[in-house]
Amino acid sequence: MSEGGTRKKRPNRRHWTRRLLVQALYQWRLADAELTALLEEFRTAEDMRNADPEWFAEALRGILGAAGPLASQIATHLDRPWEQIDPVEQGILLLGAYELTQEFGTPYRVVITEGVELARLFGAQDSHRYINGVLDRLARDARAVEVKAARP
Repeated sequence: MSEGGTRKKRPNRRHWTRRLLVQALYQWRLADAELTALLEEFRTAEDMRNADPEWFAEALRGILGAAGPLASQIATHLDRPWEQIDPVEQGILLLGAYELTQEFGTPYRVVITEGVELARLFGAQDSHRYINGVLDRLARDARAVEVKAARP
């Protein structure tokens, strides 16, 4: 605890892992980097000590292995073609879609919130609003029961 009894909140390991995943997906998209090269590069990244390296590798493999189907699922909720989405936002959306459709242990609201925070950190000025809307629509499809149960 710091002075005044308040504690500064540190991002958790999953958050740090998501940050690294967005960076890896950006490199994959722009430089056409291969999975093995990305895994090796990020394995030694300084920020990996704050992250979960096992989940990083699992999620990166899962996202890259299903990038086409994930992009197709996302595309149904976009107002423009997938190819016109900025590479940073593509990475955030792919990560969010992966978590919403493949990683059911994380509540959908957490997935959306994390996507918004990543967009604020890495994306264009108002991209967090766009990410929020797209992930919310995707969650309504992918996790209809969970979303319905959470809304009055």
